[in-house]
Amino acid sequence: MWDAIVVGAGHNGLAAAAYLGRAGQRTLVLERRDRVGGACVTEELWPGVHVSRAAYVAGLLRPALLRELDLARHGLRLLPRDPSSFTPLPDAPGLLMGRDAEATRRSIARFSKRDAERLPAYEALLDRIAQVVEPLLDAPPPDPARPRAGDLRALARALRPALALRRDLPRALSLLVAPARSTLSAWFESEPLRATLATDAVIGAWASPSTPGTGYVLFHHVMGETGGARGVWAYVEGGMGRLSEALAGACRAAGVEIQTEAAVDRIAVESGRARGVVLEDGRFLEARRVLSCADPERTFGGLVGAEHLPPDFVRDLGALDYRSPVVKINAWIDRLPRFHGAIDDAPRPEHHGTIHVGAIDLDALDQSFEAARAGRIPERPMVELTLPSAVDPTLVPAGGHVAQMFVQHAPLAPEGGWDDARRVIAERAFAMVDEVAPGFSASVREHEVLAAPDLERIFGLTGGNIFHGAMSLDRLAFLRPVVGWSRYATPVRGLYLCGAGAHPGGGVMGACGRNAARAVLAEASRA
Repeated sequence: MWDAIVVGAGHNGLAAAAYLGRAGQRTLVLERRDRVGGACVTEELWPGVHVSRAAYVAGLLRPALLRELDLARHGLRLLPRDPSSFTPLPDAPGLLMGRDAEATRRSIARFSKRDAERLPAYEALLDRIAQVVEPLLDAPPPDPARPRAGDLRALARALRPALALRRDLPRALSLLVAPARSTLSAWFESEPLRATLATDAVIGAWASPSTPGTGYVLFHHVMGETGGARGVWAYVEGGMGRLSEALAGACRAAGVEIQTEAAVDRIAVESGRARGVVLEDGRFLEARRVLSCADPERTFGGLVGAEHLPPDFVRDLGALDYRSPVVKINAWIDRLPRFHGAIDDAPRPEHHGTIHVGAIDLDALDQSFEAARAGRIPERPMVELTLPSAVDPTLVPAGGHVAQMFVQHAPLAPEGGWDDARRVIAERAFAMVDEVAPGFSASVREHEVLAAPDLERIFGLTGGNIFHGAMSLDRLAFLRPVVGWSRYATPVRGLYLCGAGAHPGGGVMGACGRNAARAVLAEASRA
């Protein structure tokens, strides 16, 4: 008899297990793959070439998680990216943004002096909003229908920074609910600044910057920080799998057992209560509580079954949106791209952060999405290129560099099928890098293209959705995953959701797992 079984060793599942183990709960983690991490893994795709195969950058990790689990002691090392963003142009210096405020101002001023002066006020507003929202990420969301004493404490922690907003409160609310396009157009007049900022609003979302609610997705990603510095994201030394390995180390230090290549066939439910799990090899493992790191569809539709769930809950689950526009391209390249002004292949500041190519104005981003919505591959999709080995040479002791491309917007069902679509998307993405860094395509030694069906097959992401379901306004806080079930518990007694399908949602945060574990422990203390 286990006190808790965690289904899935994604980073949230590992976080939950570590907290349960530290509290003295006899805990088992089961993972179907041969390694921990879920979509947060490092894999040797080619001899000597180590790639963050799915998730590829860290910045949303909750500070409390890093501190409480002492992940640095377990081998986690974050490598801050600075500059953080580069939008190159074919025949002129591009837009370079980073921690050096004066250098960023000068770069923006080449496009608009007015925008260069306005950016600090925009960033200050986002920082003030973040101070209100961030305390709410580290606790179950307040439920207006069933308030608890803990809700008052969480709201009180957010009240002081909320009062500090005062006259900015209407502007803050507008930013969170409006289309990102309208917000950015009100603040700024120049491209590529607006489009560079807008990419954060559509990452992983079946949306364009003109879609209502993308303002929150923009803000969700802007909350990133490393070492207390707002807006600074990081690579994980050794790839994202090192983060998962550090979490697994924290689990083992707390007495948690982890089994890989242990696929769960179903969650055993008797008389409305989870009694444990049945593995694909037929073994039954009994537990007082089960936590699922899988998304809601895989958890309830695949592992539990509608016969064990209330009809209204099943109905609400059916309304969840798992559409995904994402294609991830991982590549091994001979040399770093040479952007305007480069005279050799040496690493430059432009190589450190996210490089925006392709759709680099708001109209182009809208057109990219409209093409995908019509079932076509965009002529100029949105491409975010990262070159982690320019900061972390341990990834490629074999030589060359790792290139990662996050491409949107792919159609849901491309005409001609995915085999042809993967080839076309890669060709267009490479060609757009060639426009600003001639010869890039010729530098590609090997590459793989992971479309939505591949992300679903390899990493268990329904529809290829990297957030375990859309981060739309109707699926946030006490509405996530569905109304009435936002506190990690589910209609099946003893079963909890601890993955990104729960509050506060997607991204490599660890908050979902940490919060779920605390909810389990709170209930156990009342039993």
